[in-house]
Amino acid sequence: MRRNAFVLLVLILGVRTLAVAQPAINPEEATEAYLSTVPAEDRERSDAYIEGGYWLQLIGYLYGLGVAWILLSTRLSARMREWAEKRTGRGVIGSALYVVQYIVVTFVIGFPLTVYHGFIREHHYGLATQTFGPWMRDQLVGLAVGLVLGGLAISALYIAIRKAGRRWWLYGTGGGVVFLSFVFLIVPVFIAPLFNTYELLEDPTVSEPILSMARANGVPATDVYQFDASRQSNRISANVSGFLTTMRISLNDNLLERCSLSEIKSVMGHEIGHYALGHMWENLMFFGLVLGGGFAFVNALFEKLGARWGERFGISDIGDIAGLPLVAVLFSTYMFLLTPVVNSYIRSNEAEADIFGLNAAREPDGFATVSLKLGEYRKLSPGPLEEIILFDHPSGRSRILMAMTWKAEQAGSGDASEDHTPQLSVPKPRKEKP
Repeated sequence: MRRNAFVLLVLILGVRTLAVAQPAINPEEATEAYLSTVPAEDRERSDAYIEGGYWLQLIGYLYGLGVAWILLSTRLSARMREWAEKRTGRGVIGSALYVVQYIVVTFVIGFPLTVYHGFIREHHYGLATQTFGPWMRDQLVGLAVGLVLGGLAISALYIAIRKAGRRWWLYGTGGGVVFLSFVFLIVPVFIAPLFNTYELLEDPTVSEPILSMARANGVPATDVYQFDASRQSNRISANVSGFLTTMRISLNDNLLERCSLSEIKSVMGHEIGHYALGHMWENLMFFGLVLGGGFAFVNALFEKLGARWGERFGISDIGDIAGLPLVAVLFSTYMFLLTPVVNSYIRSNEAEADIFGLNAAREPDGFATVSLKLGEYRKLSPGPLEEIILFDHPSGRSRILMAMTWKAEQAGSGDASEDHTPQLSVPKPRKEKP
C-alpha cells in the first residue's frame, strides 16, 4: 500500500513538473493567429506601400545624382561660389553664404519628388492627415532648420578640409560626432516643438506606469509628454530623447487614442530600452565610424574625379566650396552602398529594445497587437533576405514571434501565473476609438 501511494505521488509530481516546464502556447501558432486577424486587403496595401518605398530609395538616389549633375555641368555651382565670394571673400562667411544657396537650390529642384513622396503618396495610402498648406509650412520650417544646422556643419567641414589637408577626414569625423551630440541635445527642447505642440500627459493611469518603468530602469525623467502628431499623420510613435537636462519621455496622441494601456506600456518599454541599453552612445560611435568611412571614401575619389572633370565644372580642388555637389554625390553613393549594413545595425538595436521592453512592461499580447498596427506601413511578413537587406526594424512577424516566445517561456517557467493550463490566446479585433 505504501509503495502504491509512493508511486502515485511520484506520478502526480511528474505530471505537475511537465505542466510547469512545458510552454503554455505554441509561439508559431500564436504568431499565425495574430497575423490572420489582419484582412488580406490591408496586408496588400501595406506590402505595396513598403515595396514602392524600395523603388523610391533608388529613385531618390538617382534624383540626387541628377541634381548634382545640373549644378556642376551648367557651372551653376561655380557661379554660386563666385557670387558669395564677391560679397564676403573666400572665408567662413563666404562658404556659409554658398551653403545657404546650395540648400535652397537643391530644395527647389528636389521639391517635385518631395511632394510626391511626402504628401501625395502618404495621402494615397491613407497615412497622412495634413492638407497641403500645413504640410508646406512644415517643409519650410524644416528648410529653415536645415539652413541653420546645415550651414554650420558644412562650413565647419570646409574649415577642416582647408586647414588639415589630406587628414581633413579625421578632423571632420571628430567634428561630426560632436555635432551629432549637439543635435541630440537640442532636438527635444528646441527643434521638435517647431513641428508639434508638447504638453504634460496628465492622465495618471497612463503616465504612472510609464514613469514606474522609467524609474525601475534608470531613466532620469520625472514627467511624460504628449504631442499632437495626429495633425500630420495617423502613425503611432514615442521616444525617449535627449540627455542630461534635456531628457524627455514623449508619446504621440495617436498612440494614446488608438492603443490600449497594455499596448502603450509595451511601446514605452521598448523606448525606455533604447535609453537603458545605451543605444544613443552606441549610435554615436557607429555613425561616427560610418561618417569617417564616408569622408575617407570622398577623400579617395574626389581628387581623381576632380582631375578629370574639375575644369569643366569650374572647381579647383576638394577645398573649393563649389565642389560640394560632387562631395554630396560621393557621400550619398557611399551611404547607398552601405544601406544593408546600416539597416542591419539599426534592426539589431531595435530587436534588443524589443526584448528589453517585453521584460520591462511584461505585455506580450500588447506588443503583438501594436506590432499589427505598425504593420499599416511596414510589411508584416517579408522574405528573409528582404528583411535582412532592406528593413531597419524587425518585421511584424519577427516581433510577434519574439513576444509569443517570451510569453510561452514565462508561462512554462511558472513565473507568469499560477495557472499553467496550456492554451492558445487568439486576439479579437478591437474597435478603434472614433
